[in-house]
Amino acid sequence: MDDAVRLESLAKTYGSGDGTVTALRDIHASFPKGSFTAVMGPSGSGKSTLLHCAAALDRPSSGRVFINGTDITGLGETQLTTFRRESTGFVFQAFNLLPSLTAEQNVALPVRLAGRKPDRWTVKEALARVGLEKKAGNRPSQLSGGQQQRVAIARALVTRPTVLFADEPTGALDLTAGRELLDVLRKLVDGPAGDGPTTVVMVTHDPNVASFADRVLFLADSSLVGELISPAPEAVAARMTELGAPKC
Repeated sequence: MDDAVRLESLAKTYGSGDGTVTALRDIHASFPKGSFTAVMGPSGSGKSTLLHCAAALDRPSSGRVFINGTDITGLGETQLTTFRRESTGFVFQAFNLLPSLTAEQNVALPVRLAGRKPDRWTVKEALARVGLEKKAGNRPSQLSGGQQQRVAIARALVTRPTVLFADEPTGALDLTAGRELLDVLRKLVDGPAGDGPTTVVMVTHDPNVASFADRVLFLADSSLVGELISPAPEAVAARMTELGAPKC
């Protein structure tokens, strides 16, 4: 299978009766292995919900999600937790680092939570992949915002997932730090085979950020409404304007 992630007839609703809110409506999408996809849309269009369902952080109301050929919608809670821990990585806008731990200890945390002893070489390799091997002993307060987000990426990489999901990863960063972070994500996709993850799915509201991706998927009113291949910032901004999103 050439798809790292595939969504079939994905739908998500919240509430019931007159209070029902539709967050996603009949989404069909695929994310090829070795690709970098940005997901964009106006506020409330469903982009974060799509990301959370695709990453197994939330269950869809209907439809199916496949990751590397496995139908994760059919897994029980324990199976889903294990699969998510071993096959996917997730990076949030907030860094979510533990302030009392060093960068190395924060990166090792997912392995410890899985009940295993972290392999120090693997932890250092994850930090090296984001350019922070020399900051392993620093605590979050001793790192810049961009460095903290790179530690968060290394933490997501330490279990060697096949897909990395990122929700507004540059949202809390300045322009320079954001650019450095996007260079890291781009290198994860373009790096040597077997050095994964080689598939990145990222939600963003910024056309300049989206231009680092191979393509952009656009959502509006909870539905998938188009895509743009090899996106330039100007073309992305124009498409977002057509969808009624405010200019950045």
